[in-house]
Amino acid sequence: MLHTLLIACALVLIIEGIGPMLFPNKWRLYLQQLVEQPVNQLRSVGGVLVTIGLVSLFFLL
Repeated sequence: MLHTLLIACALVLIIEGIGPMLFPNKWRLYLQQLVEQPVNQLRSVGGVLVTIGLVSLFFLL
């Protein structure tokens, strides 16, 4: 179980690192736009992403 969790974390780091590694200028602009979004909108997007993740995990397990 721990081994699988570590693999999942490693894959997240790899996927998250691809954007800044390949497109640093576009990544910077994306983060600037993200900072300017209202807090409620960010919270809603985060909630949707967590929900999608939980549903996906439920069906994959």
